[in-house]
Amino acid sequence: MEFKEVQQAMIAAMKARDKERKEAISDLVSAIKKLAIDEGSRENITQDQVARAVLKEMKSVKEQIDTCPDERAELKASYQKTYEIMSEFAPKQLSEEEITEILQTKYAEVLASKNKGMIMKEVMAELKGKADGKLINQVVAKLTK
Repeated sequence: MEFKEVQQAMIAAMKARDKERKEAISDLVSAIKKLAIDEGSRENITQDQVARAVLKEMKSVKEQIDTCPDERAELKASYQKTYEIMSEFAPKQLSEEEITEILQTKYAEVLASKNKGMIMKEVMAELKGKADGKLINQVVAKLTK
């Protein structure tokens, strides 16, 4: 997704006076800009940078959801809504079947070694941002048994 698309979505939320949506998208815009500045590309923000920033923010909100006590239902619902809004801008994630297929075709030699650490090192370079790390780890664990 392009950075301009995220900015336009924020402007649309502002015009619609949708406070929750505007705040969630505003957090994404800030995170994307911060990442771009940190990497020295303030003017030319790439799709990869947008995707990484969105995934990082989503992970942060997911942790807030997971650690929020059940008695704070209103706060938890707010975090959940933010997570859902941010997920609209996230890149499509690979499924367990797709990860298994990639591992068995491209990384058959590495899988044969049964060295989980070495497999993860090889695979994460390609799949980072395309699939959840925990899911990749689970697939690798299944395939190395």
